[in-house]
Amino acid sequence: MDDIPMKKPKIVILGAGYGGIMTIVNLQKKLGASDAEIVLVNKNDYHYETTWLHEVSAGTIHQDRSRVPVKNLINTNKVTFIKDTVVDIKLDEKRVLLENSELTYDYLVVALGYEAETFGIKGLKEHAFTITSINAARQIREHIDYVFATYNNEVEKRDELLTIIVGGAGFTGIEFVGELANRVPQLCKEFDIPREKVRVICVEAAPTALPGFDPELVEYAVTQLERKGIEFKIGTAIKECTEEGIVVSKDDQVEEIKSATVVWAAGVRGSHVIEKAGFENMRGRVKVSNSLLAPGHEDVFVIGDCSLMINPETERPYPPTAQIAMQQGGTCAENISRLMKGQKELSEFKPDIKGTVCSLGHDDAIGVVYGRKLFGSSASFMKKVVDNRSLFLQGGAGLVLKKGKFNFF
Repeated sequence: MDDIPMKKPKIVILGAGYGGIMTIVNLQKKLGASDAEIVLVNKNDYHYETTWLHEVSAGTIHQDRSRVPVKNLINTNKVTFIKDTVVDIKLDEKRVLLENSELTYDYLVVALGYEAETFGIKGLKEHAFTITSINAARQIREHIDYVFATYNNEVEKRDELLTIIVGGAGFTGIEFVGELANRVPQLCKEFDIPREKVRVICVEAAPTALPGFDPELVEYAVTQLERKGIEFKIGTAIKECTEEGIVVSKDDQVEEIKSATVVWAAGVRGSHVIEKAGFENMRGRVKVSNSLLAPGHEDVFVIGDCSLMINPETERPYPPTAQIAMQQGGTCAENISRLMKGQKELSEFKPDIKGTVCSLGHDDAIGVVYGRKLFGSSASFMKKVVDNRSLFLQGGAGLVLKKGKFNFF
């Protein structure tokens, strides 16, 4: 009797961010073309470095520096790429609905990334920009150019055109105002505007900038940025965003700040598809098992910003970072290959957090790396090493040479 050929298992990966790409990179190494059918779905035909978007938004790097065609990162003999948008996941039927087609799967990896979380603050969705994608970042850059260009063309000068408000002094907010501090003098020169006319205001509801970061590093960051003309309003909550600007309150004092550019950088959540698909979730994030499986599923992995894992040391969730998403991609690929071999014991994900570096413009930064505090040029050097290492893991030395950051000093 002839052997009946076994149907190849179908692995579907949704999202080509840090988590999705690292899952693919690792699966390609583990599996031959005859072992499985691997499908990657992404709404763009490029992968972008999310952690560089603050630079694209401020206009300090061009968007093409921060993105790579998906086809350059995948082995097309082993992986089929579909450019489409995920609409819903029918978990009971093992189907994924896309805008233009649908897919079935044997194993699913949900790596759909983050969206802005506005916490229900009135007017933010309508009137504020968010740093959520290449398209969004490019729009912020173009908008800032436009309002600066408009300023000298009006008879009655409107100072709000030159006021940029950044909501949130977390990681993204601080890195963005750091880039703006470098960019504003160039804009002033280009559009013949006195530097003192421009205001960049960073508003944070928490009692400190960079909540959770070492206080000495926070003080260094705020001092350096204030020296470059950034204003901070700490312990100040944005109550509303309007066409004219924002309404803030501090200690029961309410104030309106007029601004033509409000950028919201104070909150992220997981993809809305998570909720739509009916996963148990908190703000679009699924509390996954140690092996990265969604609760109640033995063939659905959730990684990156759509996943939630508790750090046993702090009893708080690990932050949604590229570092963690990339490491999850490695564990996820390992576990899929174990399941395919019929192994019951899966690898447990343990993040290896090497440190955290926050840039303050292109030549300054703060960070903690392997427990050591770094300030200034040594931290800035480290930030570029981290960015280059990320490129290396995704696309090898060739990608580092193409896109890497080498302006160390």
